[in-house]
Amino acid sequence: MTSPAAPPASHPDWQQAFDLRAGVAYLNHGSFGPPARVTTAAREQWSRRLASDPMDFFLREMEEQLDRARDELGGFVGTAGRNLAFVDNATFAMNGIAQGFPLQAGDVVLANDHEYGAVLRIWRERCRQVGAELQVASLPPRFEDPAEVVDALLAAVTPRTRLLVVSHITSPTAVILPVAAICRRFKERGIAVCIDGPHAPAAVPVAIDRLGCDFYCASLHKWLAAPLGSGFLYAHPRWQGKLQPPVVSWGNSLSGRSSSWLDPFNWMGTRDPAGFLAVPTAIGFLQGLVAPAQADWCGPPSGLAVFTHYSHALTRYARLRMVELTGCEPMVADSSDWYSTMIACPLPASVPEPESPHAHQWQHELWRRHRIEVPIVNWHGRRSIRVSAHLYNTAAQVDLLVEAVAELLKELPPASG
Repeated sequence: MTSPAAPPASHPDWQQAFDLRAGVAYLNHGSFGPPARVTTAAREQWSRRLASDPMDFFLREMEEQLDRARDELGGFVGTAGRNLAFVDNATFAMNGIAQGFPLQAGDVVLANDHEYGAVLRIWRERCRQVGAELQVASLPPRFEDPAEVVDALLAAVTPRTRLLVVSHITSPTAVILPVAAICRRFKERGIAVCIDGPHAPAAVPVAIDRLGCDFYCASLHKWLAAPLGSGFLYAHPRWQGKLQPPVVSWGNSLSGRSSSWLDPFNWMGTRDPAGFLAVPTAIGFLQGLVAPAQADWCGPPSGLAVFTHYSHALTRYARLRMVELTGCEPMVADSSDWYSTMIACPLPASVPEPESPHAHQWQHELWRRHRIEVPIVNWHGRRSIRVSAHLYNTAAQVDLLVEAVAELLKELPPASG
């Protein structure tokens, strides 16, 4: 078998745009993405501005600055800024929705077996509090036809189903789900839809208003490379008056403006909003990218598409190299419709289950031996390596990972029998 051709080389400036530790192959942006240097600088500048006169900043400046940042974020994710609340992350947002959504005894919240464990835990606990039920549907074992995904979810609907919670891009399996079609079909049934989208902004178009969802949660420290601790909660106007943040404080406008559903989210006690205010800088960083001037670059010349083209080319290269090594095909068709900036590459069944609930032993070995940061995911008894790619990653790092996995596979005991 001929090894797959390497993707285009990255721009020399791209690695310099991130303050990563030397000698580390960081292939886990999907879990904890490092912010770009310009974004870190913007956050620090906002923190210094706050520290120079906290009273003036909190009482006279903060709300207006948050409005401006929300408006820019709204333009990026396809909705009005007034529909977005800045929150620490998608988990924070999901908790706020769970506490505000009007569930009653006997109601059903529908999710699926690819959902993030923390999200299932949030809704399981909320259902327990009110006597409702969390139902987890099974999605198809292989993703090739979007209609099969929609039909699998619709088949689990009952007259008691009040809310669907679904990922835009799944965390353990890195699958882009057909959320537009899902929203459309569930709206026809009169069932609210909450999209868990921490992996989506910058990886795929979001376009919230066109989706027609009721809620959308996201973390911006992933593919957008915004500061850690920056995310958003979208709520359709019909739901905004029902939501409160999990942390209860005064809930009023500090500058004396007319009340808004955003007031409790703007002020939850004294905290530094610099991470939120640096989000426009992160957006500008990706939108301002210029393609490298090299013969093998066949992607778009500028803008956010430069990032998505390059990162998908790297994840596809990782997919092909891992399949070449293991013979194990991923659960998604080889198409950007199903995966974008990260790919879950299955490992052979002979790879043992994890000894620790927190990380697979191979994950520790990859770090100890080769300084590779990558998660080994244990999902429904199957192990996979979830490879993430951002601008700072290279084909050479993917090659290093494949060689390291080959080394670990050789160390497995021979199969019995």
